[in-house]
Amino acid sequence: MGSGEDNPGGTSGGVGGIVRGAVLKALVVFGGVLLIRRLRRSTTRWDHARAVADALSGEKFSREQARKDPGNYFNLRILTCPATEMVDGSGVLYFEQAFWRAPEKPFRQRFYMVKPCPKEMKCDVELSSYAIRDVEEYKNFCDRPKDQRPQPEEVIADIAEHLTTIQLSRCERGKRCLYEGSTPPGGFPNSWSGAAYCTSDLSIHKNGEIHIWDKGFDDDGNQVWGTKAGPYEFKPAPKSNYDDMFSPLNFSAPLSLEKIENSYAIDDQ
Repeated sequence: MGSGEDNPGGTSGGVGGIVRGAVLKALVVFGGVLLIRRLRRSTTRWDHARAVADALSGEKFSREQARKDPGNYFNLRILTCPATEMVDGSGVLYFEQAFWRAPEKPFRQRFYMVKPCPKEMKCDVELSSYAIRDVEEYKNFCDRPKDQRPQPEEVIADIAEHLTTIQLSRCERGKRCLYEGSTPPGGFPNSWSGAAYCTSDLSIHKNGEIHIWDKGFDDDGNQVWGTKAGPYEFKPAPKSNYDDMFSPLNFSAPLSLEKIENSYAIDDQ
């Protein structure tokens, strides 16, 4: 009962098949290009190490935390910058920590070495801290012109004993952080202020802030230095404004050494 208008074997069907085939081939080629680009852009182990080094660098303060909870936290300033690079590609950062009112007098100075975790380990980045042979030579390293700093070969020669290593991994989806990690179980030997060992926890956040929780424990597992309320939260240096000049935090009474020692380690660990 057909009208005779259908033409399944006619010219229009052949043209449609050719067009569909061409479209299919184009989609396959386009998909292949996208896949290659995605593979080329995939994050490498060294990309993670560089991302951590970049996140740690710069000037950061615990100002907000000290304002909200002055009984447990001080307004501290940390400053970190690249110092050199090792032969294997590991980045070496200089780190110093001071009270905000005396940035020229850091009470803690370190070298950080940043590199990918070994492939057999379940982490992305290793962040190791090292003592400095002559800390006086490195005071305010990041604030100085490059020609007035110890040069790369001097930095490598001045890397002293290993202190701690934190194993960082990418944060799970949905968390505020980018990377987080801690020292291995048992921490690392430490003899400051009656401690037998120390531990460190670190998290790096998307907004540029980093959370650091360093603690020292005696042989019985009692905490003998470091904050007990939680990690220090360091945020990127805010732009100065008129209100900050008259903040009550900036006119607080001098801190006693005893109070400082109980809250935070101010000597080499």
